[in-house]
Amino acid sequence: MAKPDPALLDPARYPFHCSVETRYRDLDSNLHINNGVMASLLEEGRVRYHRASGFSDLCGQLALSMMVASITIDFLGESLFPDPLEMHVACSHVGRSSTQLAQLVTQGGKVVVFSQSVLVCVKDARPIEIPAAFRESLPAWMLRA
Repeated sequence: MAKPDPALLDPARYPFHCSVETRYRDLDSNLHINNGVMASLLEEGRVRYHRASGFSDLCGQLALSMMVASITIDFLGESLFPDPLEMHVACSHVGRSSTQLAQLVTQGGKVVVFSQSVLVCVKDARPIEIPAAFRESLPAWMLRA
C-alpha cells in the first residue's frame, strides 16, 4: 500500500487540533496502542472537530446526523502509552451530502497515523444535502494549502 501524500503529513495544514490521552488498557500484546482502539480514538478526534466547528450543535437543532460511510487508517509509526496523541483534523472535500475528513495523529512530534473518512449527512435514515449554514462555515475548517 502506498504511503499518503507527504503534504498531508504536515500538522500545520490542519485547522483543528486536540490532545487525546492514551490509557494502559489501550495497549496490545506488543505494548502499542491497539489498532481497534485507534479507530475509537480517531472517532474522538472527529467528534471534537464537529463540536468545535459548531456542526454538532447544528445537527441537534435540525435533527440530523453524520454517519461514517468509509474510513481508512494508515499506521505510519508506533503509538505508545502513556503519552497523549495529538489529533489534527480538517475537512478535505465537500460533496452534496457528504464530507471527507483527513486526520493526522502525532505523538511526541512524530506522525503515527493518517486517516481519511467519508461522512454522510443523514436525516430520517436518508442522505440529505449538507445544510447551507454548515457549508458556509467550512472554509475555516478546510485543509490548508
